[in-house]
Amino acid sequence: MSLDIKVPAFGESITSANVARWHKASGSAVRKGETLVTFETDKVSSELESPADGVLTIIVAEGTEVAIGAVIASLAEGAAQPAAPAPAPAAAAPAPAPAPAPVAAPVAAPAPAPVAAPAPSAGFAPAPIVAAAPVAEAPSAAVSDGRTTRKKMSMLRRKIANHLVNAQQTAAILTTFNEVDMTAVMNLRKSVQDDFLKKHGVKLGFMSFFVKAVTQALKDVPQINAMIDGNDIIENHFYDIGVAIGTEKGLIVPVLRDCDQKSFARVEQDILDYAAKAREGKISMEDLQGGVFTISNGGVYGSLLSTPILNPPQSGILGMHTIQQRPVAIDGKVEIRPMMYLALSYDHRLVDGKEAVTFLIRIKDSLENPTRMLLEM
Repeated sequence: MSLDIKVPAFGESITSANVARWHKASGSAVRKGETLVTFETDKVSSELESPADGVLTIIVAEGTEVAIGAVIASLAEGAAQPAAPAPAPAAAAPAPAPAPAPVAAPVAAPAPAPVAAPAPSAGFAPAPIVAAAPVAEAPSAAVSDGRTTRKKMSMLRRKIANHLVNAQQTAAILTTFNEVDMTAVMNLRKSVQDDFLKKHGVKLGFMSFFVKAVTQALKDVPQINAMIDGNDIIENHFYDIGVAIGTEKGLIVPVLRDCDQKSFARVEQDILDYAAKAREGKISMEDLQGGVFTISNGGVYGSLLSTPILNPPQSGILGMHTIQQRPVAIDGKVEIRPMMYLALSYDHRLVDGKEAVTFLIRIKDSLENPTRMLLEM
């Protein structure tokens, strides 16, 4: 029995996927549960496992973009089992040698069958997929003339490009800056790090302080925790914070849920879990949806100052930067302190300058006085 291997559905808004990598060669035996292929969409990467034991016949090559539901391979079910050896012939008078049997031709790949469009869900009418065949793009290797190299953008990179351009065109983005003295946070981390690690099994990093500071600021300045939908304003009463993570394939923003209810240790563990999933290409759509605010840390790459771009439909994004020893005036004296520039980009259609500055100062106050976060002040 031959099974069709099809491109699975990844979500209502995703109509195609790229066959990024075959983990098994055509003609190889595979076992049920083994990873066959990795797909890339404009949002996530996903792996598909073998539904049964069998021999794989690949129809669609790596690098091809195909419609959801397309047949990309076939699996000859059960053929992975080794055939029983034939009994040895009895010693007898030699019989005439039979004519050589024709070599069996490889099983022809079934032509992709039409796939019906999925039934539309409430409020959504997906474009019909008229055939389960590769869509317009064919695989194209990088082409070089010695001086330049041309290669096709990945689906994720195309999505990022469109998303950023859309953000610039649809929102009135303005950025306000401030700086924060990280002395108190660094001293606190140093004093409790060993005990914190021993108790929670995770190190106390900087990001949990920023997540908790942003959460408190969103409570104090609720205008930032809102978004525009047409002519309406949607006010959010939950605190799901997106944390931008850079990967080899591009920037993704997994969301930490209900940060107002999480401890510092839980925030740190969630960040580590997302980072591991990102490295393994196992981030899901659910991990990326529903955030109300985003934190981007360019400081890990050495960025001193930048203007982050909004992650629509959110109304605010905080940019962290590298910590740098700088001279500052403290009580009339010049001291060297570990300073970080902060940048808050916001949608000026919804958020006024006073609210944006107040929000950023609340974050600054929380970080320079971290005990305030413990008291939710």
